[in-house]
Amino acid sequence: MEEKIKIIFENENYLVVNKPAGMTTTKEKKGEEGTLEDYLIRIRPNNLLRNGIMHRLDKGTSGLVLVAKNELAFRNFKNQFRNRSLTKKYYCLVGGEVSVDGSINWPVGRSKYGFGKFGVVIDGKEALTKFRLIKKYRKDKKKYSFLEVDLKTGRTHQIRVHLSYLRWPLVGDKLYGGEVDILKRPFLQAFYLKIVDPISGKEKVFETDLADDLKEHLKLYEEE
Repeated sequence: MEEKIKIIFENENYLVVNKPAGMTTTKEKKGEEGTLEDYLIRIRPNNLLRNGIMHRLDKGTSGLVLVAKNELAFRNFKNQFRNRSLTKKYYCLVGGEVSVDGSINWPVGRSKYGFGKFGVVIDGKEALTKFRLIKKYRKDKKKYSFLEVDLKTGRTHQIRVHLSYLRWPLVGDKLYGGEVDILKRPFLQAFYLKIVDPISGKEKVFETDLADDLKEHLKLYEEE
């Protein structure tokens, strides 16, 4: 798995890595190994919380992760997350026809209907997801939509929960009602990250291509 991890950018204060699908971001369970955190401890050890990992991606999600290398960068990025001055964008393929761009502002919290599952719940945490339709597809007389998602808050499973609630589940996302055939993980990639450099104060933008397995899966669909 580790040979698929790519360092997109690095300087003395932080780095940006491209996490592959199938890898847990941080050590969430006792004795868990093979996480992105384990990898970073080996190649760039530091004394920060979670070895400087600033945000998590679900195990099945591929894409960009921001990692602080020192206390100055860690505090600065933490403020950027708190102030929502960072931008994180994702690509996803959902079942159903999405006809308009829009935003979803519904609270997300633990679901009462399944272990490890989250949902839109009244007493959940504020969660804001914006989405933009990029392209429509079809396969076997069914319609699908390829979306760009701008994640404004970082709740667990937020994109998956919000889109499933609108009856647009992510392809491959068995937990939230998505179709599972050849693709064995949610069609979701964190492809874009915009931050403010903690030293220079300048905006920095990082992007990555769609993961190979997602590119191949998209070939199964016809464009509309």
